[in-house]
Amino acid sequence: MRPKGSAAKLESRRRLAASLLARGRGIREVARTIGAAPSSVKRWKDALEQGGKNALKSKPHTGRPSRLSPKQRQHLLLMLQRGPQAAKMRGDHWTCRLIGRMIRQCFGVKYHPDHVSRILRGLGWKNKMKISPIKKNSRTTQPRLRRSGQSRRHR
Repeated sequence: MRPKGSAAKLESRRRLAASLLARGRGIREVARTIGAAPSSVKRWKDALEQGGKNALKSKPHTGRPSRLSPKQRQHLLLMLQRGPQAAKMRGDHWTCRLIGRMIRQCFGVKYHPDHVSRILRGLGWKNKMKISPIKKNSRTTQPRLRRSGQSRRHR
């Protein structure tokens, strides 16, 4: 299991282990000192011997590339700021399902409504719940999106 901490923090931990090993300390002693498993310290030592100090650097975890280009994301942001009516969509506020439909129509990319919220968070939008009546004496919640940093009083 990966220990907690940022990639830079874990890399500095590996570099500390390397410096302790270079001073002649044993694998188990280094492991106790930095709070790692002896097998990890051994793996770092082997990597250091084969690849030098660069072998201890953090490796990026890029993940799957986005299906929307950065230019398309900026265009999406502008469309969101203008509102659903300007995008010729039904409704008076944005929902993830509505935004997903708009993305499909404008960019030809289909996203599940649950994934749309991740895209919106990446653009700086936050989810806000709006309570709207459906029947008399019955209420339900529907997501309403707002720009982060925007005051709740001034919409």
